[in-house]
Amino acid sequence: MKLAAMLAIAMICAVLFVPVHAVIPVKGADCNDWNAKTFWFEPWGSSGVHKGIDIFAPSGTPVMSATGGLVLYTGELAKGGKVVAILGPKWRLHYYAHLDDIASDTSGWLTHGETIGTVGSTGNAINKPAHLHYSVMSLLPYPWLFSTETQGWKKMFYLDPAAQFSQCISG
Repeated sequence: MKLAAMLAIAMICAVLFVPVHAVIPVKGADCNDWNAKTFWFEPWGSSGVHKGIDIFAPSGTPVMSATGGLVLYTGELAKGGKVVAILGPKWRLHYYAHLDDIASDTSGWLTHGETIGTVGSTGNAINKPAHLHYSVMSLLPYPWLFSTETQGWKKMFYLDPAAQFSQCISG
């Protein structure tokens, strides 16, 4: 039992050190296709704060997996419409919402850049400009990100998706 527990802990820790090779998940999009100030913007509808970024593109534009990972869910949700959830490196859940279409072969393991669907306006984005809502949630908390803002304790889990795109980081 001790060996199994130690192996499990070692595996959990090892995954934290897997590098993230992230791509912007909308084909042809660049760092100017979303408003960087909308991550954690409030007020934002019934969710209170916006826990991701909205990447705008014409309806039907391919959406790609930002990182490699395991597809955990494909389907429809009330707010997100057609969605895909992928568990990626560092125990981070990548959530893709408002898809017009989900690729029929979206299952199992994916590498970054694989097509998972197309940009749309489903869920609570009906009658709004087509876009991909993309959010990244860590399954392990980052306590130093705690904030006194509205729902600030959730900032320990929700990460700014744009921060993983090396081409969008200035400095």
